[in-house]
Amino acid sequence: MESSPDSTRDLKLLEQIESNPDATQASMASQLGVAVGTVNWHIKRLISKGYVKVKRAERKKLRYIITPEGIAHRALLTVDYIDQQFQLYRRTRDHVGDLLAEVKQAGYSEVRINGDGDVADICRLTCLENGITVTKNSAAPSLEIDGIRVKVHFEEAA
Repeated sequence: MESSPDSTRDLKLLEQIESNPDATQASMASQLGVAVGTVNWHIKRLISKGYVKVKRAERKKLRYIITPEGIAHRALLTVDYIDQQFQLYRRTRDHVGDLLAEVKQAGYSEVRINGDGDVADICRLTCLENGITVTKNSAAPSLEIDGIRVKVHFEEAA
């Protein structure tokens, strides 16, 4: 199964519906950071595929119920999501390892890490495994983190 923005959104919607069947489309949209129409489109798709049922709870209130097929689908989406994240982790580690090989080839044994978050953590771990010291020394090359991208930058001699 290929991960896509739609499958990630479906996973999040199924999780929300399972945890709170009385959630409104507006509240789901707010939690996902998308328009209500987007949530409506996804829910209609989930209903048409048999993953979610809708029942009228009150005159104007709907209740969404995840079906057994929906639970199974959510499990598959979860496994796919985890697999995609591990692939991203491995690709990032391989790429950072290649950058550190360049650093070693240039005669350095330490780097600075400019950025933070999960990618910075991957960089620190990869440095440790490659015998590269993480430093604040401004003369050391730097690993520049931009989102999930990492580049090496060598300081120019003054």
